[in-house]
Amino acid sequence: MFGCKSTLSPQTSYDQLVRKIYHGDLNGALLDVDRASARYGITSPEWRARFRILKAQILISQSAPEKALSLLREPLPASLVSTDSAVRQIMLEGTAYRYAQEFQESEKKLSEAEDLAVSSQPQMLCNVLNAKGALEVSEQKYLDAEETYNRALKLAAEHGKPDQEASARVSLAWVAIKREHFDEAIERGRSALQLAQSLDMQSYVATVLGNMGWAYFELGDFENALDFYRRGAEQSEQTGLNGYSAYWYTGVANTYIVLRDYASAEELSKRTLERARALHNAQTMTECLNSLAEIAIRNGRLDEAEHYSRQAIQLEEEGLDHFGVLESLLLSGLMETKKGNFTQAESVFRRVGADPRADTRIHWEVQARLAEVHDAENRPAQAEREYRQALDTIQGVRSSIERDDLRLSFLSAGIEVYDNYIDFLVRRKRPADALRVAELSRARTLEEGLATGAGSGTTTFRASQSLELAKRLKSTLLFYWIGQKQSHLWVITSAKVAYFTLPKAAEIERAVKSYQRKVLGMRDAGDAGSSEGKRLYAMLVEPAKKLIPQGTRVIVLPDESLYGLNFETLIVPDPQPHFWIDNVTLTTASSLTLLGHSTRRPTTKGKSLLLVGNTEQPNADFPTLSQAPAEMQKIESYFPDGQRKTLQGKQATRSAFLASNPERYAYLHFVTHGTASHTRPLESAVILSKEGDSYKLYARDIVAHHLNANLVTISACNGSGTRAYSGEGLVGLSWAFLRAGAHNVIGALWEVSDVSTPQLMDSLYGELSQGIDPASALRDAKLKMLHSADASSVFRKPFYWAPFQLYAGS
Repeated sequence: MFGCKSTLSPQTSYDQLVRKIYHGDLNGALLDVDRASARYGITSPEWRARFRILKAQILISQSAPEKALSLLREPLPASLVSTDSAVRQIMLEGTAYRYAQEFQESEKKLSEAEDLAVSSQPQMLCNVLNAKGALEVSEQKYLDAEETYNRALKLAAEHGKPDQEASARVSLAWVAIKREHFDEAIERGRSALQLAQSLDMQSYVATVLGNMGWAYFELGDFENALDFYRRGAEQSEQTGLNGYSAYWYTGVANTYIVLRDYASAEELSKRTLERARALHNAQTMTECLNSLAEIAIRNGRLDEAEHYSRQAIQLEEEGLDHFGVLESLLLSGLMETKKGNFTQAESVFRRVGADPRADTRIHWEVQARLAEVHDAENRPAQAEREYRQALDTIQGVRSSIERDDLRLSFLSAGIEVYDNYIDFLVRRKRPADALRVAELSRARTLEEGLATGAGSGTTTFRASQSLELAKRLKSTLLFYWIGQKQSHLWVITSAKVAYFTLPKAAEIERAVKSYQRKVLGMRDAGDAGSSEGKRLYAMLVEPAKKLIPQGTRVIVLPDESLYGLNFETLIVPDPQPHFWIDNVTLTTASSLTLLGHSTRRPTTKGKSLLLVGNTEQPNADFPTLSQAPAEMQKIESYFPDGQRKTLQGKQATRSAFLASNPERYAYLHFVTHGTASHTRPLESAVILSKEGDSYKLYARDIVAHHLNANLVTISACNGSGTRAYSGEGLVGLSWAFLRAGAHNVIGALWEVSDVSTPQLMDSLYGELSQGIDPASALRDAKLKMLHSADASSVFRKPFYWAPFQLYAGS
């Protein structure tokens, strides 16, 4: 680019370098800036200084602040002392000192840069303010930073500097994370990402991706966190942001830890540690060392944990890193607990909790760790007090999140505290209290959307209430908690609450995943794969067998991986292998509290139907369902003309459904395609006919419109959703209709057959028309397929009758 035959002027070369930096080609810019300086700097001190400042900017972006400072300390030529170059040099010195965590020096330089910009270079003030805001964030002056960035945003607009507008917007999302306004951080992040992408500013794209990973992590949405962290790390690597890339990879590793993929976390942390050492990046080194220490603790390797912890603390004691101090202290307190040094552990935890730098997540972890210390010291009253405070802290943060889709995942961030508290209560021979704590975690977002007044009732749900509930529902309730050390089952009948210990999560989850694959291909209860079904029955149901008489009604309140399991398909071994559906009538629910309120809510009177389906094909992804007309005709036949409304063909649109007053109908039935969004479940959708470019009725649309239907049936694939959230269960279309107020919802756990479904639905509505309740009607329809007189009928396979599941309790 800058060869001997180049005819470029120094200004043209400088502008090209600025564009390279602007678009995120930092590695290329670093090579070219040396060539440009060598070519033009020999004869022009001014151009030498400008290219030197530009190189310092690149080095800072690449997390090499000491190299940048060595360049920036060189004085400017007299001709530049009042120019934008002077402001830029001083501002970059302040930025480099911030990267080096020398905050006092950074303050001095940025204040000097601000004064110079105000007096002689006002168009540079927004640049300086963006740098000043970053320092204020590092110093935890978040309100000051918010104000500073907003000033920068305004000035950037006034001076027509879109790059500085993007910088301010990216940073405002960062401030929202630091202020624990995580839903606001996501919204700001999306806006900043859109702007950075439109400007082709790949460095900012990388930064906002990483920050969104951070926000999703804090929200407990670890799947999205992993995706955004990884994208941020990879994009940073491509643009030459080497320090940022390493930092975002620590986010990936920390996400692996909470997902309990310790092997991946350890391998990545070790690799990233070497990169951070090569960059002399103390903050990332500390982060990696703490991650490795945590992994070692979780795997019982305390000597190794101490080795890593000592290295992290040494970096902090030498003043090289200020950001990881509290995390290092927490880990040291945890190691003292593991070694039985409870006095030292308590001292460390209280020191961390009293530190003004501690955020809310650290506070609830301190409270939970103190509970563990008191438990180990046989001080149960103090332990319980700390556990309760930890749960209150978690709930306080969760309550501050306004959006349902972001609040849904939050409990995953604190579910370990619930798990440990439940284990504590069970060990203390208090299973009834353990059930009450488990119920505290259930269906909070679902409950908050219903006009039941149930919000305060969750905290006081008592054993006597559960007995009364079982009596009113004429059912046996199976309430599961899947825990990391052990799992738990409470069996609630009208006479008693019995408690059973089950295997730990890892064992149950392996069995569930295996059987979920096998059941789709099974022919009958004696087929290959039945051994997994028998094993799950032995794990999950056999302990309570004596409390579940033949022919009884059972309401299952699952947890974690169990949400995706149809318990009807479990294999009862005696007297000969058969599916559990032959023994019991099953319903799925998520919360005892909501079940209790559902029994007192009046149902819609009369027998009215809103039938939606047989839609026009919106695109190639959703072909016409050949059997939809037949299914709709069968269902229509059970409702008189004056008591049904049908939306089909081009009339079956989103706006037509919403305008049809669906809250008036006792039954809603959809015969169409459905989609389940794994990463954003409230974007799961019923596929309808096109109006303009729109053809989806989203889950978020559904929850916004109140229903009072006795039954909503989603005759579509994956209507139950594909992603389970801690406490909430599978979130998708079925969850959305319950959230809107439907009493019962039938949704599918997997793909459904367009050929067999009309037959099943015909049987279902035939039963309903005779006054049979939805749970019994659905079971009878399934049994007709399972025990078809035609022994060769393919519909006897679980694949055809088992995807549909009844959800109740809203």
